[in-house]
Amino acid sequence: MRAAALEVAGLSKEFHVRNSSGWGRRALRAVDDVSFAIPPGRTLGLVGESGCGKSTLGRMIVGLIPPTGGTIRLGGETVRASRSAAERRGIQMVFQDPYASLDPRMTIHEVVAEPLRINGLYSAGKVDRLLTQVGLSPDAGQRRPAQFSGGQRQRIAIARALALDPRVLILDEAVSALDVSIQAQIVNLLRRLQRDLGLSYLFISHDLSVVRHISDEVAVMYLGRIVESGPRAAVFGAPAHPYTQALLSAVPSVHRRDRTSRIVLEGDLPNPLDRPEGCVFRSRCFKAAPRCATEAPALAALDGDHRAACHFAEPTPRDRLARLAPADRPEEKTASKEDHP
Repeated sequence: MRAAALEVAGLSKEFHVRNSSGWGRRALRAVDDVSFAIPPGRTLGLVGESGCGKSTLGRMIVGLIPPTGGTIRLGGETVRASRSAAERRGIQMVFQDPYASLDPRMTIHEVVAEPLRINGLYSAGKVDRLLTQVGLSPDAGQRRPAQFSGGQRQRIAIARALALDPRVLILDEAVSALDVSIQAQIVNLLRRLQRDLGLSYLFISHDLSVVRHISDEVAVMYLGRIVESGPRAAVFGAPAHPYTQALLSAVPSVHRRDRTSRIVLEGDLPNPLDRPEGCVFRSRCFKAAPRCATEAPALAALDGDHRAACHFAEPTPRDRLARLAPADRPEEKTASKEDHP
């Protein structure tokens, strides 16, 4: 059995924030005990609201932020805190803003060549091949970032990320700043590169439509935790966690058959410094019961690889999603494992 291209186990990150009074510090848990695995040549889509910890998770995996706890494995080998050159080359990142991630003083050839020069692997032919691989001509290497459109700059950022022949790409909102038609071009480019090079992707996005198009598996994150995960068809076709159900019900559609009743969440994402006890989603959940205030649900299997962290998880076809009336909310007497396996 082949090892996963990327595997994280129990990954956590805490930041220590000074109290408003100026005395002491408080722990902000940005990522809380996250685990998943991405097989070779596959894509895991990571979705959730802004502030849920998606980008922090991506930056820990690529080595920009040290984790507080947990392990990262690349091709079955544990990635050490002081990463070797091979470990750094194995995981690369593409950021949201392609202009901010490219040095405006450098030519495109220099931008793409920089990681090759640092690692003693530079050749002009390699840079030209990388530009061609992402749909640009080698002549583009003589121009500077400001002379390109947003979509072209993201192609350049992808070429730079591929320079060291990584196994895994972390794509952090890599298409969210682009027009819809350009998004489709970049997504198709990523899929072609994955097929040709055998790459594995962690695709971080808040755009569920793009995630549905590019991902093989999907993980839904809320307040630092994975609350639902599974194959794309299961998560999008029959979401089980109330948060996933609410996210999918909010996606606009021009197709009548895809329209669902809106599930409107009350309030905003809680302050990570004041996380709810028990289930982290209970303060906004339309299924919340007294049990949820005292017992944090585990990420449990529902059907095959489809899992959800909810005491009342119920896979529901998208065309049947509807907001529960207060009278329909589960009572404490129905919260046992016997009633809710």
